[in-house]
Amino acid sequence: MSQGDICRAIDTDKSYMSAIEGGKVNVTLVVLEKLAQALDVSVDELLK
Repeated sequence: MSQGDICRAIDTDKSYMSAIEGGKVNVTLVVLEKLAQALDVSVDELLK
């Protein structure tokens, strides 16, 4: 799954996703839940 696919799945833009990956923004629980669902993993797995 590409970054663009994930952005579409969680309804956000690439610049925000880039900021998440770079540790420049704090991620909300809602975004974590959407990411986990899009990637078919648990929130716990994302945080490992």
